[in-house]
Amino acid sequence: MSIALSLGNNLTTNGVFKPAAVNNTSVNNVTDFASVPAGGALFLLSTQTASASASISFTSGIDSTYDSYVFKFIDINPSVDGNFTFQGSTDGGSTYGVTLTSTFFRSQHNEDDSATSFVYRTGEDLAQSTSFQPLITDIGSDTDESVVGTLQLFNPSSTTFVKHFIARTQDYVGPTPISREQYVAGYFNTTSAIDAIKFQPASGTFDGIIKMYGVKKS
Repeated sequence: MSIALSLGNNLTTNGVFKPAAVNNTSVNNVTDFASVPAGGALFLLSTQTASASASISFTSGIDSTYDSYVFKFIDINPSVDGNFTFQGSTDGGSTYGVTLTSTFFRSQHNEDDSATSFVYRTGEDLAQSTSFQPLITDIGSDTDESVVGTLQLFNPSSTTFVKHFIARTQDYVGPTPISREQYVAGYFNTTSAIDAIKFQPASGTFDGIIKMYGVKKS
């Protein structure tokens, strides 16, 4: 009530608040705020930095605490031109090679506006395979080339459903500069819990940052 009276006393005849109506003590008498829904909020769980690394694995923190997990790729730069891939594990990272099926398509636009394309990539999809799934193809290894993007893994701890994933990445490729956006989606065809994820280039090593977030349950 005192807050309402204070605000009312600081209104002009035109309904505009005077400067005195807003100050650092305006909410001193408030004892409770309505709760704000937290569903969908991201919680940073782990950050790993690759420096001439052959791979990065997340072997802890993937459990039933969250409905889904988001991995963010920041300036991934390989030592050798090629693909950047991932796979899952059901034994805490002791082995990787869960059977999966996926789709893969890509859009691209040359920097000089000479060409564009939007195509399905049959060479990068998998059909009931235990291979590592490409997230980005033909990454350039020049010092100014890098990849950014996200991978989201849904309900990995379920023992009822297969485990779906969706990934979207953007990369810059030279020497003919191209902006490329790549989309991957699919599922691990297992009802066992996925409890670890591994990222690696098809060959060589890589630099960059990968962050893992948990998505708050609604």
